[in-house]
Amino acid sequence: MKKYLRILWYSFPVQLIFLHFRKYQLLLLFWFLLASAVCGGFMNHFGADSLFLSPEYMGDVNFFSAFIVGAAFGGFMTSWNITTFILFSSYFKFLATSSRPFLKYCINNGSIPLAFVLIYFIQLIRFNKLNELMSNGDILLIAFGLITGIFTFISFSIIYFYGSEKAILRNMQPMLSDPQQFMQKYKPVPVTLHHDPVIKVESFLTGFFSFRQTRNVSHYSHVFLDMIFKRHHFAAVVGILFAFLLLVVYGFFLDNPYLQVPAAASIFIFFAILIAASGALAYWLDTWSVPVAILLLFAFNFLFRYEYIDIRNKAFGLNYEDRNKRPAYSLASMMQLCTPAQISKDSLNMVQLLENWKQQQQEDKPLLYVINVSGGGNRSATFTVNILSKLDSLLNGALMKKTVLFSGASGGMLGAAYYRELYRQKQKGAAVDFSAAAITANISKDLLNPIFSAYVTRDLLTPAQKFSVGPYRYVKDRGYSFEQQLSYNTGEILGGRLEDYKEEELLAKIPLGLFGSTVSQDGRKLMICSQPISFLMRPQYDSTKGITAEPDAIDYAAFFKDLNPYNIRLLTALRMNATFPYVLPNVWLPTKPIVDVMDAGLRDNYGQEITLRYLHVFGNWIKANTSGVVFIQIRDRKKGEWNEDLKEPSIGDILYKPVTTLQYNFYKVQDYMQETMVSYSMNSIPLHRFTFIYQPKENKKGAALNFHLTATEKKDIAAAVFSKDNEKVFRQLLTLQQQVQNGKLAQGINKE
Repeated sequence: MKKYLRILWYSFPVQLIFLHFRKYQLLLLFWFLLASAVCGGFMNHFGADSLFLSPEYMGDVNFFSAFIVGAAFGGFMTSWNITTFILFSSYFKFLATSSRPFLKYCINNGSIPLAFVLIYFIQLIRFNKLNELMSNGDILLIAFGLITGIFTFISFSIIYFYGSEKAILRNMQPMLSDPQQFMQKYKPVPVTLHHDPVIKVESFLTGFFSFRQTRNVSHYSHVFLDMIFKRHHFAAVVGILFAFLLLVVYGFFLDNPYLQVPAAASIFIFFAILIAASGALAYWLDTWSVPVAILLLFAFNFLFRYEYIDIRNKAFGLNYEDRNKRPAYSLASMMQLCTPAQISKDSLNMVQLLENWKQQQQEDKPLLYVINVSGGGNRSATFTVNILSKLDSLLNGALMKKTVLFSGASGGMLGAAYYRELYRQKQKGAAVDFSAAAITANISKDLLNPIFSAYVTRDLLTPAQKFSVGPYRYVKDRGYSFEQQLSYNTGEILGGRLEDYKEEELLAKIPLGLFGSTVSQDGRKLMICSQPISFLMRPQYDSTKGITAEPDAIDYAAFFKDLNPYNIRLLTALRMNATFPYVLPNVWLPTKPIVDVMDAGLRDNYGQEITLRYLHVFGNWIKANTSGVVFIQIRDRKKGEWNEDLKEPSIGDILYKPVTTLQYNFYKVQDYMQETMVSYSMNSIPLHRFTFIYQPKENKKGAALNFHLTATEKKDIAAAVFSKDNEKVFRQLLTLQQQVQNGKLAQGINKE
C-alpha cells in the first residue's frame, strides 16, 4: 500500500495540483469563482447559478444553448492549460523529451477541470429538476449539449496542436538528422539550479489510463529543452491570438440576435481572455511582464484622462461634440436653474398639465393617480407590468388616463415605461395586444446575453463601431446592446426621443415620466423629463427661518439646454435609470469637469422621494381640484422585513462588517427614511397609498436580481400578483375609486 501511495503522491497529476497552490494562486481564483457560482454561493442573490445551469439562447433553454456554453467552457479550459503550461514548463523538463508535450500536460492537468465538470453536472441536474421542473429527457439533452460543446472545442484544439507539433518536428528534422550539428549547437552544459525544484515527479499519464516513469533529462542540453518548450509556447500563443482575432470579427456582427450567446458562455470567454492575456504577457515579456503592465496602465490612464482615447459610455442623443457649450458642474450653475422666477414659470407650466389632465376625467374632483415602481432588474419589470395590467383591467382600461406621473428606479421603470408606451400606441390607433400574457412575456425576456456578449467583444476587443442619433455619432458598446435588445424584446416601440413625448405629456394624453439617475460624484439626482421641473431641484426652503436647502437634484433639460437635450433616446433615459453597477457602464455627461451617473436606486430605489416633493409643490392645487392622491407603490421586496437569520457575531464580523454594513442594510435604510417622509406628508397631502409587493412562494427563494429570469421565476412572479395581500390591496383601491364616483369620499382622508 505504501508503494502505491508513494507512486500516487509523486505522480504528475497530484504534483501539478500542489504546484497550482504554490505558484500563481491567482489563476485558481477563476475556478473558485466559477464553482461557487455554479453551487449557488457567489452572486447567488443576482441569479448567477441560473446563468450557468439553465443557459438561455434565443429565448430557449435547449441543446444548442448548452452546446454554446460547453464550447465556451472548453475555450476557458484550453486557455487555462496554455497559460499554466507556459508559466510552469520550467518545472517539468522531462515533458520536452516526449511526443505531444502539451497534450500530455493537459491530460495530467485535468484534475481541477474534471472536478469542476463533475460539480457542474451534478448542480445542473439538480437545479433543472428542482427549480425548473424539467423532465428527465430535457435535462439529459441539456447535459448532452454541454458535454458535446466541451468535446467539440477540445477536438479542434487537439487537431490544431497536433498539426503545430508536426510543423515543429518538420522544422527541426534537418538539425536532428545531423548529430554533429546538434551536438555543436546543443552541447550539454552543467546547470546549477538557483531555486527549489518545487515539485518532484516520478511518473506521469501518457494517456487517460496509462502511466509512465519520468525520464532523467540531466544529460540533455537545457537550451535544447527550453527551445522545444518555446516552440510549443509559440504555437499556443498563436492559437490564442487567432481566437482573439475571431472574437474581434465576431464583435462586428453582434447586432444579429443569433450571435448573442448565453451569458454563461460570455463569462467563460471573458475569464479565458484574462487568463490568456496574462499568459501572452508572460511569454513575450518574461520577468518584465509586471513592470510593462504597470507602465501600460499609466499610459492608458493619461490618454484616457485627456480624452485622446475615449471608452466612456455616453447618453445617446446628447451633444458631446461642442465642448465650448458644456455647462459647469457647480453649485452656482445649479442655483441659477432654480431661481424663484424660474420655479414660478415652470410651476405654471405644470399646473397647465394638471388642468389638462383634470379635463379628461369624469368626476368633478377625481382621484389623482401617481405610480412609483422599485428597482430590481427583470424581476421588478415583470412584476410591475403584471400589476399594472391587472389594475388597468379592474379600472376598465382607465389606469393610464387617471395617472398623472410615474417614477421609480431600474427594472420597475422599464416595465412602467413599456406599459405606458403600449397605451400610447393604442391611443394612436395601433393594434396592441394588451393581454397580460403577451406583454409580460415581452418584458421578461433576457437582457443579459447581449450585455455580456458585447462586453467580451465590443468593449474589450473590437475596434469602435459607431451609430447615429440625429446629427451625433456614438460608439456601440454594451450599453447600446442593452438598449437594442430592450427595444427588440418590446416590439421596437420604445425607440422615440424625449422630444417626441413633450406635447403628449403636456396635454396629459399619457402620464408624465420622471426618469432619474444618480450622479456618482456627489449623489445628486439627475431628473430627465420632457417638461421643465426646476421646482423639484431642491426641498422647500425659507432663509428667514434658517432653512436654506441647496439643490440636491438637477433638471436635465435645463442644465444641458445648449446641448440638444430633448434629442436623447427614451431607451437611453431608461438605461441611465437602470445602470446596474458593472453590468452596465456608467454614463458620463458633457460637463466641466466631467461627471457620470448610475442607477437611480442608489439614491431612491422606489421613486418616492421625488414624487412626494412633486405632491408637496402642488398640494394646494391637489386639495382644491381632486379628492386626493392615489399613491400606487409597486415593490419587488417586502417592506420593513425582519431578518430571521440574525446570528451571534463571529471573529470575521469584526473584520468585514464595518465595510459591508451599508451594503447589507441599503434597502432597509431607504425604507426607514421614506416611511418617515410619508408620515410627515399625511397632514399636508390627501394621500391614499396602496402598496403591491412581490412576495415569492418560498421566502428568500424568489426571482434573482438581474436582467435574466428563468421559467420558474417568471411563473413565481405571475403568481405573486394574486397573493392574498395583493388581492386585498386591489379590493381597497377599487372601493376607494367607487366611493369617489358615488360622491361618498370625504376629502383629506389618509390611509394605506
